[in-house]
Amino acid sequence: MDSLIQQAGLGDILAKVRAEERLSLEDGKHLFACPDILAVGYLANIVRERKNGNQAFFIYNQHINYSNICTNLCKFCAFGKEKGDALAYEMGIAEIKDKVRARQNEPITEIHMVGGIHPDLPYSYYLEALRGIKEVRPEVHIQAFTCVEIQHLADLSGQSVGDTLEELKAAGLGSLPGGGAEVFSPRIREMTCPDKLSGEGWLEVAKTAHQHGLHTNATMLYGHIETIEERLEHLDALRRTQDETGGFLTYIPLAFHPKNTAMTEHARTTGMEDLKNIAVARLMLDNFPHIKAYWVMIGPKLAQVALSFGADDLDGTVKEEHITRMAGGESEQALGHKALIRLIKEAGREPVERDTLYKVLGRF
Repeated sequence: MDSLIQQAGLGDILAKVRAEERLSLEDGKHLFACPDILAVGYLANIVRERKNGNQAFFIYNQHINYSNICTNLCKFCAFGKEKGDALAYEMGIAEIKDKVRARQNEPITEIHMVGGIHPDLPYSYYLEALRGIKEVRPEVHIQAFTCVEIQHLADLSGQSVGDTLEELKAAGLGSLPGGGAEVFSPRIREMTCPDKLSGEGWLEVAKTAHQHGLHTNATMLYGHIETIEERLEHLDALRRTQDETGGFLTYIPLAFHPKNTAMTEHARTTGMEDLKNIAVARLMLDNFPHIKAYWVMIGPKLAQVALSFGADDLDGTVKEEHITRMAGGESEQALGHKALIRLIKEAGREPVERDTLYKVLGRF
């Protein structure tokens, strides 16, 4: 295989990977430019197996999108709606509790809850939502509110981000998901989401969460108008933040879905592009313990293949997810744990059920 890596022009990067040396942004450019996806995947798999062996993780989780009413209305988003739109909705606290209660007989260990930047919901609503979930399922871990939402909640509360996080923790918050990062580039944000929290602001909220004992995830939305350089600058910013805090659990590359957005002229990402973004992330983010192939975004079949291209996590059962679905996502909204186990085993990996913080709950 070494000779094939050399033929692909990645011999220098192979030497760095084996020596566990950090890759440069220039190395990242070479990886993205390399047409030999198997060579790039082979390199990523070295790091993947060094960090996680043959394990492939999944979680029994439930998604709740409490409202799609949003003031940001990012151009790449099909989920957010203005208040009064025919497709706009918001859940009351009782409805959120009913969603949780409806699946109380399932061994769900995580509830993942995010929504839009709502113009009217009071700060108390978010505290009550957390308390309501805990009232129904006291044992569940709540991963809720992106860094963008957290800044919004801090603004609503009139407190610092740190003090707001402490109140949310007391109400039941266990960790933050990685959404809202999009692409950190100011150019991209000005063109696609000018009203959204800046990339620097997102990173500051993440750092504050880590300082307050909350682990978070991180994402990047790729496949629209960003350049390779902007992708790599995004990964480097995450890598430097992880050097500082160590609080990120996993990185999740998110493939752009153009349907029903203001950017419908762009094509969906290809399988090659999806695999390359996963593989390059695994190679560049040397200080991230996990890389996720989010099957909701790229489909179960490609996510299965991605387990040999740097990914070690498929996410979970999900149950109900509106954000990708409204942008034309064609994957199922739920996969049973048996289906996830089968996907992992067929890929030659060991299925490992985890909790949110990657504590092993079972091996199959």
